[in-house]
Amino acid sequence: MPPEQAGADLHYRALERLYATAPVNSVFNSKLEITGEGQSRLTFLVTRDVYHAAGAAHGTIYFKMLDDAAFYAANTLMTDRFLLTTSFNLHFTKPVRKGEVIAEGRWISGRRRVLVAEARLIDEAGDEIGRGTGTFMRSRIALSSLPGYSM
Repeated sequence: MPPEQAGADLHYRALERLYATAPVNSVFNSKLEITGEGQSRLTFLVTRDVYHAAGAAHGTIYFKMLDDAAFYAANTLMTDRFLLTTSFNLHFTKPVRKGEVIAEGRWISGRRRVLVAEARLIDEAGDEIGRGTGTFMRSRIALSSLPGYSM
C-alpha cells in the first residue's frame, strides 16, 4: 500500500472512531463506515423510539443521518481540522417506519475552506426515502484535539 493511502486509511478509521465516541451517537443505533475519499456510509436502525405522532421516523432522524453522511464524506478530505455544518437542504420522499436505513454520503466540491457534500437515504426495500446537500466550513478545531480521533 502506498504511504499516502496508508495515511488516508488511518484518517478514515480515526473519523469512524470520532463518530462512534460522540456522545449524541450513543442515543442512536448507528454505525459509520468511511468507504474512500469523499465517501461515507452510515447504517441506522429505525425503531419506534424515533417516531413522530403519526407512526413513522421523525424528520430529525432523516436530517441526522443525511448530515452525518455528508459531513463525514467531506471531512475525509480535511485531515487536520473538524468541519462545521453551515447549511443543509433536505428533501423527504418517503416515510420509514422500521428497519435498517443506509445513508450514503458523497463529497461534491471544495477542498480548502468550504466543502459541499450530498447524501441519500435508502430503506430496506432499496427505495430512496430522502436526500440532502450540505455546506461545511473548516473550523479552528484540530481533529487531533478531539477525544475519539486518534491515528
